[in-house]
Amino acid sequence: MPLAEDLGRARTAADFAAVIALLETDLNDAIARKQELEQAEDRAIFGDGDLAEVRAALARTNAAIALIEKTIEAGGKRRAAAAQSEARADIVALGDEIKSKAASLGERWRIVHRLIEQLRQELFEADALNRAITTANGLFDAAGIADLKINLTTTRRAAMAAPRAAVPARLSRPAIQADKLLLSFLSPGGVLDPRPALGAPVNGVKSKFIPLPSERG
Repeated sequence: MPLAEDLGRARTAADFAAVIALLETDLNDAIARKQELEQAEDRAIFGDGDLAEVRAALARTNAAIALIEKTIEAGGKRRAAAAQSEARADIVALGDEIKSKAASLGERWRIVHRLIEQLRQELFEADALNRAITTANGLFDAAGIADLKINLTTTRRAAMAAPRAAVPARLSRPAIQADKLLLSFLSPGGVLDPRPALGAPVNGVKSKFIPLPSERG
């Protein structure tokens, strides 16, 4: 049986499936042939045809059907084994891929750690400069030369007005929270840009929602 030889050469689940499909076609043809021979046998019993020849052909067809069914059954078992082996190989390959991703993840976290430490150092140095300028601004006010003062808020906001990275379509909850925390360093009203107290002057303009105390001369 040529297809049995093809089945012996098959290695993958797809190979087995292709050969089994052809065997099933042969099986259907053999079953149809058997039905024709059974009808011919009925006619031969009543003298229409060679009964011995028909029965011999029917026996050969039954044997062929049995052989094909046995071959299909064996092929099905081998296909299942091949599919299981391929699935196991896929899992092993996935394991290798995940190990590689884990190594990349570790490297990413090391970069995050380095950048956070760098950010902390920059914040410390920026704070020292901020305090020095604040002290100088107070001296300028006291000396009556306010035009020398530096607007710290304007300076900070201008420096932080650069484009921001696009947020991925999917982020885990911890990543979203961390991103919001990082953005709070850049956003007006964030941790580095506290809003003035209610009613306090903003850029020299007093709030219109808080009535000014009356001035008596």
